[in-house]
Amino acid sequence: MTLNELKYIIAVAKEKHFRKASETCFVSQPTLSVAIKKLEEELGVILFERRKQDVLITPI
Repeated sequence: MTLNELKYIIAVAKEKHFRKASETCFVSQPTLSVAIKKLEEELGVILFERRKQDVLITPI
């Protein structure tokens, strides 16, 4: 896990929305989404429950 990936996780958990988190991190939404998805695959866990209106961090 890189420092940027950790920053992305914190931003998504705080904002509860990928677009808002990407704006906070000054990256595009696809960049943030791909980084989170890649990290989930690397760790073998789902970090966020993706819903229509928001995103919730999972209790891992």
